[in-house]
Amino acid sequence: MINYPTPKKRPAERKVSVKNRGMRLEKLIDEANQYYLEHDLAVIHKKPTPLQVVGVSYPSRNKAKITEAYYRTPSTTDYNGIYKGAYIDFDVKENRTPSSFPLKNIQDHQIKHLDGVHHHGGVAFLLIHWHSDETVYLLGYEWLKHYLKRSETGRKSIRHDEIQSVGFAVKEGFAPRIDYLKAVDAYMEKDSSK
Repeated sequence: MINYPTPKKRPAERKVSVKNRGMRLEKLIDEANQYYLEHDLAVIHKKPTPLQVVGVSYPSRNKAKITEAYYRTPSTTDYNGIYKGAYIDFDVKENRTPSSFPLKNIQDHQIKHLDGVHHHGGVAFLLIHWHSDETVYLLGYEWLKHYLKRSETGRKSIRHDEIQSVGFAVKEGFAPRIDYLKAVDAYMEKDSSK
């Protein structure tokens, strides 16, 4: 008689909580940034969130633990750095609506910040991840500004087909998995040809 091993049951798929849904893309961008740094292509980092620490617990000298903190100021955008001599600044947005991206997902202070970066000659943009078809697009600030102006009197979102026509697709690859600098190159090239 042969005793075969009993197959183990697969664990049920884990649902991702709403609060962490943007973390997967940000993790991939962090990995891309590390790749760019290691290969001397760019220096781009995630901006830390400005916190005001008001309570700390010291159970032992080397195990201090923050027990209470508040956001000091609203965070501006997610990432900034230098690429090919240009300052770049961008925010990452997740979108679960298949047909359009709601402009309410962009905070007023983020718009003001991106406007300032663009005004002073920096490269400002959004990276928008569409969950419906698992695509990522770079949307330059000029087009974002156009859609924001349109929203004052009309549509309060950007249709998926609009972003496909004016945005730059970020292709998924091997190393790095999200090579967004190729889309930045295309955007900078188009911007300089004006």
